[in-house]
Amino acid sequence: MVAFNAPDGPMAAFNATMGPSGASPGRVQNDRVTEPKTYGDGVAVVTVTYSPGATLERFLDTLAAASERDVPVVLADNGSVDGAPEKAAERAGVTLVPTGGNLGYGGGANRGVAALGDDIGWVVIANPDLEWDPGSLDELLAVARRRPQGGAFGPLIREPDGSVYPSARLLPSPGRGIGHAVFGKIWPGNPWTRAYRQETGEPTERTAGWLSGSCQLIRREAFDAVGGFDERYFMYFEDVDLGDRIARAGWQNVYAPSAAVMHIGGESTSKASATMLAAHHDSAYRYLADRHRGLVWKPFLAVVKLGLKLRLALETRGG
Repeated sequence: MVAFNAPDGPMAAFNATMGPSGASPGRVQNDRVTEPKTYGDGVAVVTVTYSPGATLERFLDTLAAASERDVPVVLADNGSVDGAPEKAAERAGVTLVPTGGNLGYGGGANRGVAALGDDIGWVVIANPDLEWDPGSLDELLAVARRRPQGGAFGPLIREPDGSVYPSARLLPSPGRGIGHAVFGKIWPGNPWTRAYRQETGEPTERTAGWLSGSCQLIRREAFDAVGGFDERYFMYFEDVDLGDRIARAGWQNVYAPSAAVMHIGGESTSKASATMLAAHHDSAYRYLADRHRGLVWKPFLAVVKLGLKLRLALETRGG
């Protein structure tokens, strides 16, 4: 779910017709604008599971201390075979929603959100391999109350070693994207990577181009306005694409580091399989191709495709 970076985690039509400047985004259906659905102020958590193992129990245990509310949880299961989702669904407030197959992260999340009632106006979409800091979900909601233009809110994400993961980034432009893609591995401190990852200075509350899909609090009205995740992104870049479309619809992606979680899963590029790396690069190319159309962009896209193939070959040789 990381643009032009090692895996950790045509563009969908924009349904929004106006941003949240006094009015909420509407949706276009059959050439007419429909009013957005009205939701309550409830909050629920949707997590996509695919044989998550013991991490799911820790996710649920720490979630209980992340909010003073009783927060319902939907497990959108993409075909687990380890029994962990079924065991977790024995807990009060946890609902198992089989998706019918491995739909990918975005597809699974969409099915989980669709299973929620109209009383739920806020949805946390999160990986099942997170540990929540005490009060972290309530803090995300507090930030959301202060920012009515916010469509998505992302917490500070720590790695198990205590380092802060750069989870709120700029959207990948042609210059930043290519610079980071080419030099990110061999020259980590290059200016394109540093600008894209937004790593300078202490974490502060701010708007971002996109937020890591490993944990986001999303205003359901904003999620509806853009049609949810684009399910053509089976793995990786679904969060980049969503953040871009949320912003284009007039909402903000807000980084809220006063709330924090720890991501205990994920693998680096050196440990990732060739299949996962290929999926990552395919999604990277799709993202750029969706946004740079026409003959004038053909040479650029050809160079990008070649560069991603070369990088894949370098990253997987000897593996």
